[in-house]
Amino acid sequence: MIKKITGAFVVLLLFVGCGKDEGMYIPNVLVNFQITEAEFSIKATDNILLVDNQGVAGLMIIKLAPSSYVAFDRCSSVNPEQRCKVVPDNNLITATDPCSGAKFLLLDGSPQKAPAVRYLKVYRTSVGSGGRINVSN
Repeated sequence: MIKKITGAFVVLLLFVGCGKDEGMYIPNVLVNFQITEAEFSIKATDNILLVDNQGVAGLMIIKLAPSSYVAFDRCSSVNPEQRCKVVPDNNLITATDPCSGAKFLLLDGSPQKAPAVRYLKVYRTSVGSGGRINVSN
C-alpha cells in the first residue's frame, strides 16, 4: 500500500513539474551594430539612441558616462512573442512596455514594475579606437 501511495505521489510531482513555462524568453538573433560617438551624440535624444532593424525589436543604446554605454533589445521580456517595443520614460531612468505597462530600469534592464519579472535582453557594448561604439552578442 505504501509503495502505491509513494508511486502516485511521484507521478503527481512529475505532472506538476511539467507545467507550461510561465513566459517565453527573448529569442537570440545576431547583433553586430556600430556607430561613432560623434554620430551617437547627433542622433541620440537625452543620451538614448533607438535603433530600428537590429535585434528582435530594435536596440536602445544608453550613454551612462563618457565612453560608457549599455545596450538593450527593445523587445519587452513580458510576452516577447508580441515584439512589443519598450519606450524610454520622460524621467530617463526607466522604460515602459506599452503593451503590459511593465517598467524596466535603464541602468541594467532590471524589472521595476509588474508584470515584468525578467530583465531586458542586454548586449555587449565596447568603445573601440576612433570612438566607435560596438554593440554585439
